[in-house]
Amino acid sequence: MSWGVRMKSAARNFRSPSAVLLCLLLVAGLMIDGTTPACAQDRRPPRPQGFGSSNSSNDGFDGRDVGIGLGIGLGIGALGLILHQATNPPEQPGGGPPLTPLNPPPGNPSGNPEPHHVSRVLHHHNIATKPPSGQFVPDEVIVEFSASTSPEAIDRFEHHYKLAPRESEDFPLIGTKLYRLHILGRRSVPGMVDALQNVNVVARVQPNYFFILQQDAAPSEPQGDSSQYVLDKLQIKEAHRLATGKGIRVAVIDSDIDGTHPDLNGAIAKSFDALGGTIKPHKHGTAMAGAIAARGKLLGIAPGAELLAERAFGETSGAAKGTSFSLYKSLQWAADNDARIVNMSFAGPQDPFLHRLLTAAFGKDMVLVAASGNAGPSSAPLYPAADPDVIAVTATDGDDKLLPEANRGAYVAVAAPGVDILALAPDQAYDLTTGTSVAAAHVSGIAALLLERKPSLKPSDVRAILAASAKPLGPHAEFGAGLVNAYRAVMQVSSKSAGDPKEQAGK
Repeated sequence: MSWGVRMKSAARNFRSPSAVLLCLLLVAGLMIDGTTPACAQDRRPPRPQGFGSSNSSNDGFDGRDVGIGLGIGLGIGALGLILHQATNPPEQPGGGPPLTPLNPPPGNPSGNPEPHHVSRVLHHHNIATKPPSGQFVPDEVIVEFSASTSPEAIDRFEHHYKLAPRESEDFPLIGTKLYRLHILGRRSVPGMVDALQNVNVVARVQPNYFFILQQDAAPSEPQGDSSQYVLDKLQIKEAHRLATGKGIRVAVIDSDIDGTHPDLNGAIAKSFDALGGTIKPHKHGTAMAGAIAARGKLLGIAPGAELLAERAFGETSGAAKGTSFSLYKSLQWAADNDARIVNMSFAGPQDPFLHRLLTAAFGKDMVLVAASGNAGPSSAPLYPAADPDVIAVTATDGDDKLLPEANRGAYVAVAAPGVDILALAPDQAYDLTTGTSVAAAHVSGIAALLLERKPSLKPSDVRAILAASAKPLGPHAEFGAGLVNAYRAVMQVSSKSAGDPKEQAGK
């Protein structure tokens, strides 16, 4: 902290009784002593005759001496306060050790907290990593505390920074516990993140971001199986002669799936609700589940797969939104329940905690598939698709043309049909749906076929096979490696497995 800031802090504390008493004692001592410093005496002009008594014993003391004495006393008192402030950081509310920065900010090499740290920092919003407005829950932050932080210290922290606990969860995938905290009062999320990121008990802090499902449904009259052009386009029926995804668990992190739809009879192995509250089947989650594993009037890419239905998106003002924290819980649950594939047909901003969870899931050989996004060619990369451990999928139509609204970028891995796809809908209905969401679901289905044929495949193997068997369509930033093909992909795995005694023994 600069001396200028310490001077201001000392001035604020000057009202304390001890500070006032110190100054009064210094001034009184100077006045009683009646001594004027030599430097002042040397520069004082001769006193005019007739001023005061010529016989006074206090000949060296007059009104100017009083002023000098007061100035010196006040100066010494202020200096004492500054020295006291510099060597004694203020105690935090609630007792216990002070909450100090882990990494001292520039200009504060000591790392000691500045006086009135809370009020000063909470009103500073111009942080370098300020997230875009509207992309996060407006009154929440997610905090990871340092490993040695006690529950009592967390309570003091929440009280001191005026935060109220809403939810906490252990995440064995990344070996930590995360806290979802409510910001009391009318304070901004960026300002709160800025205030907390250098506090010693805080390991990491970030907003609770919003993620959006990447699908624009267009209701239409059912057209029957013949309208499922995706089956011919990806050679699904040929691929099913070799694999149907039998026994492969696919986690679908989405809105609520209508498990009573006849085309999903027996498809859902387990369900998880990351949100709580009222559950209402939603068209997006139901459509994604059907694209992967429908087994009735419509046929999914992997009808033998076992779905792990995870509700992480709730409908708000007509739009289905999910938050960072609901996604974290869903990824952890998927890992806990042996998911081999995670379908993520949603998109949002870059999320550091989500990245850590995805990295850990990838390390557990979970194949991660996500929609590249429907934000258009000028959009910045969206996540989780742009994460390096995720297979990002874009959408094409029946003529292999790119969906105009699809995101572009080097992170796009492959393309799959995603325009005018006949899909399942709640209440035993069917809709046409368009977007990179359903394209991602198609690729998740193909991944299930590959894993049935060769369970030992790593996520990087699945990505490589999908790319090698794809049909090139154009620039990589638009189409990735090209249009996936289920039959060619499965044939590649089949030929590799043919000479592998261990794989054959497991069949």
